[in-house]
Amino acid sequence: MPSFDVVSKVNMQEVDNAVNQTSREISTRYDLKNSRCSVELDRVNSCITIAAEDGMKLRAITEILNQKMVKRGVGVRALEYREPEPAAGESLKQKVAIKQGISTDDGRRMVKLIKELGLKKVQAQIQDEQLRVTGPKRDDLQLVIGSLKEKINNLELQFVNYRD
Repeated sequence: MPSFDVVSKVNMQEVDNAVNQTSREISTRYDLKNSRCSVELDRVNSCITIAAEDGMKLRAITEILNQKMVKRGVGVRALEYREPEPAAGESLKQKVAIKQGISTDDGRRMVKLIKELGLKKVQAQIQDEQLRVTGPKRDDLQLVIGSLKEKINNLELQFVNYRD
């Protein structure tokens, strides 16, 4: 019986490369040069910390970071921007969480969405931080992939391990 897995994984090496490129651009860009702005990656907590002097520079750095992530093949939906916090003086700090894996709530929502499609004998099971979808026809599974891509907007999904 054909099956595939739905996962949400981020290549941390590509994230590291994007953060390094962002840091390099901050040091050379005319409006950010000689400012106390920085971008750092915390691999242990899967978090990026952005420090900027003011809100305008913080927005500019987040735009640069998003551009670099897209160029490196990391989806922007995998980044969860938290509220900027005041830091020393008038500077701001913002944490950016990197979402990995599918939470149980998101998994349940996807299973419910698959069941609402009304496809015969197509089943979805939550397995740890991924979702396994099985069905008798390849066409049904392709419909499931299309509808998940269309309806799930808050996660960066990959469809892997397709077996016929």
